[in-house]
Amino acid sequence: MNVLVTGGCGYIGSHTVVELLNHNYDVVVVDNFSNSKPNVIERIKKITGREFKFYELDLCDKSKLVDLFGENKIDAVIHFAGYKAVGESVAKPLKYYHNNLFSTINLIEVMNQFNVKKFVFSSSATVYGDPEQLPITETAHLSTTNPYGTTKLFIENILNDVYNADNNFSIAILRYFNPVGAHPSGLIGEDPNGIPNNLVPYIVKVANKELPFLNVFGNDYDTIDGTGVRDYIHVVDLALGHIKALEYINHNKGIDYYNLGTGHGYSVLEIVSTFSKVNNVAIPYKIVKRRDGDIATCYADTTKAKEVLNWQADKDLAEMLKSAYNYVLMNRGE
Repeated sequence: MNVLVTGGCGYIGSHTVVELLNHNYDVVVVDNFSNSKPNVIERIKKITGREFKFYELDLCDKSKLVDLFGENKIDAVIHFAGYKAVGESVAKPLKYYHNNLFSTINLIEVMNQFNVKKFVFSSSATVYGDPEQLPITETAHLSTTNPYGTTKLFIENILNDVYNADNNFSIAILRYFNPVGAHPSGLIGEDPNGIPNNLVPYIVKVANKELPFLNVFGNDYDTIDGTGVRDYIHVVDLALGHIKALEYINHNKGIDYYNLGTGHGYSVLEIVSTFSKVNNVAIPYKIVKRRDGDIATCYADTTKAKEVLNWQADKDLAEMLKSAYNYVLMNRGE
């Protein structure tokens, strides 16, 4: 089976490409390096011992996308490509609407042109907005609190309409909670440019003395210690969820939605404390005002993914946080 992976050099994309290659899929990777680095390509090959095709292109360039599909027989698409920072999306909403929506529409149009009907979409728990009840099931009310989340919800709606118009499609929409950690090889992991928008890479940069302290955005939420609570999932577990989703849509038509998380919530200060303990490094932090678009608590009910996809996360928080720091320690100075 030939799988096109968009955004395949990014954090989650690269780990998924590794698992696809390890499961004997043939892979074509697309990335424009807007939030990734070219050296990831050789690192994936080193981890897996396998070759794959790579195209540097932007999905907003439809003509180049048509050329790619013309040059390769694509059986299924896993779509990661898109801007993903909540805070930036609040400050620059049009940037997010233009990139995330147009790139996806182009991709689906070209898939239609070449009769490719299998699609796995990288969605997000942000589509649940400020949840009305916990844990969050896939049938929960959908709303968003920031433009990034709104683009994900728009795309979910687009995909639903695409399926209603053409029942030959088989679509799995994966709603991620908070991916963290790195591949055990230490060759790929999360290394965002500048000051990170997500908690764990921010902590890692403080631990590595690239930043002087961690900003904790608010300590007055209705949570165990006043800081935000999230469901953190190891990125390798998340990648394996895509393999299970791909296996499922290869044998079942339709469209469906799956939470990918652990089902456990941890506060910011719990993450800081655990990181310090497992990595034996102090993390200085400051409490600052809440960040626009953030909510108090968010964690998943993962029953559906377990029952339908035969998938569940099995790596614990200590392993997540040790692997995240190990990646940076192994790649200092690069």
